[in-house]
Amino acid sequence: MNARPMDMTFAVLDVAPEPYAVSPILTARVGVATACDDPVHAVALRCQVRIEPLRRPYSDDEAAGLSDLFGPRERWAATQRTFLWQHCAVMVPGFAGNTTVGLPLECTYDFEVAASKYLHALRGGTLPLQFLFSGTIFVKSAQGFSVQQVSWDCEDRYDMPVAVWRDLIAQHYPNTGWLRLRHETVAALASYKSAHGLLDLDHAVTALLADASQREATR
Repeated sequence: MNARPMDMTFAVLDVAPEPYAVSPILTARVGVATACDDPVHAVALRCQVRIEPLRRPYSDDEAAGLSDLFGPRERWAATQRTFLWQHCAVMVPGFAGNTTVGLPLECTYDFEVAASKYLHALRGGTLPLQFLFSGTIFVKSAQGFSVQQVSWDCEDRYDMPVAVWRDLIAQHYPNTGWLRLRHETVAALASYKSAHGLLDLDHAVTALLADASQREATR
């Protein structure tokens, strides 16, 4: 017997840092609801989270930080497009009617990742997110178990305050960031640090930048 398709809806209620996670994780609290009389045994929920840069304005400082991603502001109409942030998944336990579930969003501060570059450039306001839901629904009824797919058009939008992401990064990487360098570059920095009696690689980079600025000023 074919089960009647289940009409299921999803709504992102809020997004907050996961306080006790070892790595940076945001938790999106998602409301799940269905009008079906049969209880839902479980949902293997998947989600594609995308960033929609066209849905917010940008200051001049933010625009300067976004030039690597989108080029100069006058080209943004052609270069600013919705892009993928991440894929995530969670098992929704059984419920009848409606429930809420925490969807984990793993974050990185790696500046080689487009989303990290974008988020780092934002000074305030909100991060415009699009959540595209999919997955498998397991339904328990009088006829037994049935398996259905989450409808392809289940989605929601949520404007997450940028401060939420900044608080998360500050919690895990206080006053620091990450750069990917070649082994030869790291070795050269280490040699420069040792030769000049500097405390660490951060001081070595700072000294080199100061020297470069001084050379520019005397040209």
